[in-house]
Amino acid sequence: MNELIDSQQATSGDRPVWIDLPYGTTTISCVVPARNLAGVFSPRVTGNLPVMEQEFRRALASPIGVPPLRQAARGARRVVIVADDLTRATPVDRMIPLVLDELNAAEISDDQVTVLIALGTHRPMTDGEIQARFGESVTRRVTVINNPWQDARQMVKLGETSNGTPVSISRYALQADYLIGLGSIVPHHIPGFSAGAKIIQPGITGAETTGATHYLSTRTSGSYLGQLENPVRAEMEDIARRAGLKAVFNVVLNPGGEVVRAVFGDFRDAFRQGVAAARQVYGIEIARKADIVIANAHPCEIEFWQSHKALYPAEIAVKPGGRIIITTPCPEGVSVMHPDILDFTALSSQQIDACLQDGTIRDMVSGALALAWAKVREKARVSLVSEGISAEETRALGFDYFSSLQDALDAAMVEMGSNAMVTVLTHAPDMLPTIGNRK
Repeated sequence: MNELIDSQQATSGDRPVWIDLPYGTTTISCVVPARNLAGVFSPRVTGNLPVMEQEFRRALASPIGVPPLRQAARGARRVVIVADDLTRATPVDRMIPLVLDELNAAEISDDQVTVLIALGTHRPMTDGEIQARFGESVTRRVTVINNPWQDARQMVKLGETSNGTPVSISRYALQADYLIGLGSIVPHHIPGFSAGAKIIQPGITGAETTGATHYLSTRTSGSYLGQLENPVRAEMEDIARRAGLKAVFNVVLNPGGEVVRAVFGDFRDAFRQGVAAARQVYGIEIARKADIVIANAHPCEIEFWQSHKALYPAEIAVKPGGRIIITTPCPEGVSVMHPDILDFTALSSQQIDACLQDGTIRDMVSGALALAWAKVREKARVSLVSEGISAEETRALGFDYFSSLQDALDAAMVEMGSNAMVTVLTHAPDMLPTIGNRK
């Protein structure tokens, strides 16, 4: 951006401040009067970063709560590596070759290993996307497959959790003698933070399991963003134990995709050590809530099914009754796999909840997300700027449509008054705001 306020404090006067935000392969811009700008906030770019491969090797050589991989996996006949899909920034193309080398050292050949893509309820990746994401260094050595979550025959039922969540897990994972999960640790509104056991649930579970845990996350007044210990995390870790998850290899990245920290080990203990590093990157302190929050959805921009993550940091940063402006290109629209979500998203939270309870909404995953969006919308009005989502679709989401960020901001300034304060979150899905000293 042309004039980033490094101190994250607004300057005085009416001098316009030009804001550039990452938006797909380009930028989206607006001008804010300096006296109205509370601050421009981004994840921290820390110095003295480790060399990526060296940090990965260090983590693998320093396991947390488990034996070294080359020792723990010895004797396994089949190994499954669960890795996240193209909606995540995890550098799986750099991580998996090192995991394979460790498995080779345990006398496990590449043809005994499968990489299972943790789609959750996302669309399958194409062959070209798999090649681009995982790279030849992986695809020439091992088989890489999409988790077939839509095929009930490929899911194995394992009873229910103590909360009554039906558990179904990919047959491919359950056939493994050694199961390892890869992922990136960032703040997440459903389990507090991504990664850890989340690679199993929702990564490779059935839709009914994912729907139940997503719905569980809506039983609180806000979201679980940044709350490490919460009912959803406990549920996910129970499901990961049932799946037989032996270890995780998790990373913390900065906004440039550079590795800040890597951890390998027990899916509870190693993950929690990684969260401590993630808080240092993604945690930001804001002096006070703003009237208007511009929440840019980069890097979660493929469809609104990912971009909605910008809502929850914005909810923390905005005053009750304020205005949230979401910016995201969404080249694949609202949701490829859940198009029916537009049938009910504009309803009130009470109406959506009732429809989930009586079975009118059958897709629990869609319903739970729609419920979460409605709860945000009832605390602050939401504008959407997206070239991939039409005005009609925006209204169906319950949001206000604007064709440009400047138009959305100008309308919000008229609505909230000439003294309205504006906070900008440049990478909102990967941010964890706190207000003053309140965590």
